[in-house]
Amino acid sequence: MRLLLGYLIIFLFFFGNFQAVENVFALDASDAQSSHGFVSMAVKGVAPAVVRIDTERTIDHQAFDPTLIDPLLRDLLGEPNYGPERERGQGSGIVIDQDGLVLTNAHVVEDVDQVFVTDFSGVEMNGVVIGTDSVTDLALIKVDGLKGEQPAKLGDSEALEVGDWAIALGSPYGLERTVTLGIVSSLHRNINSLGFSDKRLDLIQTDAAINPGNSGGPLVNSIGEVIGINTLVRSGPGAGLGFAIPINLAKGISEQLLANGEVLHPYLGVQLISLTPRIAREHNQDPNALFQLPERTGALINSVLSDSPADKAGLRRGDLVISAEGKNIEDPDSLLQTVENSKIGKPLDVSVIRNNQEINISIKPESLPVSD
Repeated sequence: MRLLLGYLIIFLFFFGNFQAVENVFALDASDAQSSHGFVSMAVKGVAPAVVRIDTERTIDHQAFDPTLIDPLLRDLLGEPNYGPERERGQGSGIVIDQDGLVLTNAHVVEDVDQVFVTDFSGVEMNGVVIGTDSVTDLALIKVDGLKGEQPAKLGDSEALEVGDWAIALGSPYGLERTVTLGIVSSLHRNINSLGFSDKRLDLIQTDAAINPGNSGGPLVNSIGEVIGINTLVRSGPGAGLGFAIPINLAKGISEQLLANGEVLHPYLGVQLISLTPRIAREHNQDPNALFQLPERTGALINSVLSDSPADKAGLRRGDLVISAEGKNIEDPDSLLQTVENSKIGKPLDVSVIRNNQEINISIKPESLPVSD
């Protein structure tokens, strides 16, 4: 009986260890499957919707007077080419629905003659530009050959926090299916601070590498959702900083482009500078100051465009805008955001301080003129 009990104990001991070994191997197999990490999983989900965009346009050369060309140079270089040349460009894009709509940057496809879109499998197709919006640097392309393609999943850029993972996809320098990793470095970065006075954008800043050719490609979060459209990278001092257009803004712009082929932006026609109590005090202490400024925060009107909505409503240089539509205005950005959210032709109520008196003015925003 004791011998039988001993055998039973030995059996249970070895069986238990065998089970433990089995569990270890099972754990190793599970680890092997997940060893690729979240970046690989995120990329697998969105990569099939990323496309390369090639463009062509005709560039006309300025004709030269043949009599002004040195005969020796003509002998060495041949006759100059007076005809038009084809200029080629390249960028990236992201498929956003099953009807073959591709979202990209406006600067990738503006003023081009032909657009060629290459999908994830390497098939090249013709694309048609539905519309572009230079103010937000967004464009929409229709590619019939992409109908039925699995579109990318669009996330919520308002849910982003500084420090979140950011994955950039695209074709930098023509190198297709390139992936770079970084974090969200900052949010609501005003594009005007980067030297682009003709744009209206609060950008996502990232340290994920974005290079020429990445423009129009997606910036993706850790679960493979598109959170932005890559638009530019800073060169020179501060090189390595990349910027993307928030996807929530891109959604609204793409809907307007699809419906109307263009986007109308309200404008007032004023140039603004930020005013703080410190700046106002320094100005007021200047004996050459032409007028005194209220020592408070707001958007100070530096100039008013002739025949603009602001001009028609009676706004003047030196007026300090302190509220719009009942909301306090702390700086020019908050006023521009209020104007951007307003309706063209619908009165916009603003309060300004002029000569130490608060004045209420109603302005009807008009459509931002398109620059040639």
